[in-house]
Amino acid sequence: MQNQNTDLNSRPVRTPRQPRPRKPREPIKIIPLGGLNEIGKNMTVYQCRNDMFIVDCGSTFPESEMFGIDLVIPDFTFVEENKENIKGIVITHGHADHIGALPYLLKKVNIPVYATKLTKGLIESKLSEYPFLPAVDIRVMEPGDRIHMGCMTVVPIHVNHSIPDAVALAIECRAGTVIATGDFKIDLTPPQGKSTDLATFAAYGQKGVLALLADSTNAERKGFSSSERTVGESFTRLFEKAGDRRIIIATFASNIYRIQQILDLAVKHGRKVSVSGRSMVGNIQMAFDLGYLKAPENVMIDPEKVKDYEPGQMVIITTGSQGEPLSALSRMASGTHRQFSVSARDFIIISATPIPGNEKMVTRVVNGLLKLGAEVIYESMYDVHVSGHAYQEELKLMLKLVNPMYFMPVHGEYKHLKKHSMLAQSIGVKEENIVIGNVGEPVSFSKDGMTKCEPVTAGSVMVDGLGVGDVGSVVLRDRRHLSQDGLVVVVFTVDNSTGELLSGPDIVSRGFVYVKESEELISEARLAARSVIEKYQDHYYKDWTVIKAKIRDQVSQVLYRRTKRSPMVLPIVMEV
Repeated sequence: MQNQNTDLNSRPVRTPRQPRPRKPREPIKIIPLGGLNEIGKNMTVYQCRNDMFIVDCGSTFPESEMFGIDLVIPDFTFVEENKENIKGIVITHGHADHIGALPYLLKKVNIPVYATKLTKGLIESKLSEYPFLPAVDIRVMEPGDRIHMGCMTVVPIHVNHSIPDAVALAIECRAGTVIATGDFKIDLTPPQGKSTDLATFAAYGQKGVLALLADSTNAERKGFSSSERTVGESFTRLFEKAGDRRIIIATFASNIYRIQQILDLAVKHGRKVSVSGRSMVGNIQMAFDLGYLKAPENVMIDPEKVKDYEPGQMVIITTGSQGEPLSALSRMASGTHRQFSVSARDFIIISATPIPGNEKMVTRVVNGLLKLGAEVIYESMYDVHVSGHAYQEELKLMLKLVNPMYFMPVHGEYKHLKKHSMLAQSIGVKEENIVIGNVGEPVSFSKDGMTKCEPVTAGSVMVDGLGVGDVGSVVLRDRRHLSQDGLVVVVFTVDNSTGELLSGPDIVSRGFVYVKESEELISEARLAARSVIEKYQDHYYKDWTVIKAKIRDQVSQVLYRRTKRSPMVLPIVMEV
């Protein structure tokens, strides 16, 4: 027995097996190309391994200092560099800040587009304005569909917004599930269709959500947003108030819910309906064709037949709720509309809130309509518009239902994103699990953590007429300079072989001073230019660049000394 114990004790002791180092879990990378620290231009790339897909591709209005710019779109450089890996683009809804840049993207990268039925119709309408585009593969999706994008699966979820067929997206991959709300609100009494699918959001929350990206537009507004149905109730009262006057209603061409409410009231009050504005005509026709709008056949009439009816028998639905200079309502206000003249027999409703920066244009239109004798109703007077974006209590409810590990506020300026992050913290989301992103700064999410990655090329591209991206900061600087101080042109003619001054210099002023009333100033500027030419022409007549630069300096000094203004000075040499 003793020997046996000795043998047992002498057996070698096994060392505990060392655990193998755990491999990092596979992440999902989110690459914002627009829509952060700004309103509009929404565009985001999702990446898992080498597979990518895009969510939305929107435009935005130019800022006031972007002189002459028609549209601002995202920079597509990153997409073009990775086009072989991009499986498609998913559109959440049909507003311009989510689809407005699609024609410019699809010209560069031909990929499948996934959209709900109405959104598909709006996209096709927009693309029809760009005949240079190749054939585009647009595929209809519905809430609950499973769309495979390589190693990611996208599931649309129904949400309420100010346009039908809006969806949020659940992005499923090995890293976990990411929920992107898109633009949303929680409307328990929508005029058409269903309420936001809270049950599906809650189901994902119970399973576990890696990250939530949520609409921050109204993060500063307390309480709950009003139902779209309240607008219909206001319209009901206003139709009664209009009496025997003609009703003109300006709203967004994409707000199909509101247009249907107007049609219903027109039918109820025995009024005919006519439509003005190219986008409004196109969208309403498309919505009728797809079954999103309904009205008796004899309700809609051509604008040419409006004169055949008494004012109390008519409703006109028009564009121009943002005061756009060329819109139908703006032309009515200025008295230049081809078919409709405004008078005291008109009752006008502007059913929209001015987008930041458009307030002055809207005010100008309202003033013009009032001067023509019309009564004008706008949001601050009655509930003729409600927001399509969630207020604070709705945002908190979404956060509670989804219960994400990480949170990234999107769709808003920095103040909106910051406020949304504070709301998230107030209901228990840890500050270290919240990221306020920037355009062009990818963020990687996995159950191991959240990491900001190396920036990618991103920013804004300006569209001016047919030119895309050919207007940069230098051109805008020159346009700003011209708008503020005007232009002075110095023209002179020289002998090509000898450099001798043959005529001039002459001074031409545009937007600076009236020449006939500033003869002394113009004469001094002319003498300054002549002295430069006479001093340097013997040395530099073969290279007029030097002389033009010196003329610019001398003339600018004279003009600033006399006026304290700095117009753009443009020397022009004509050689004969």
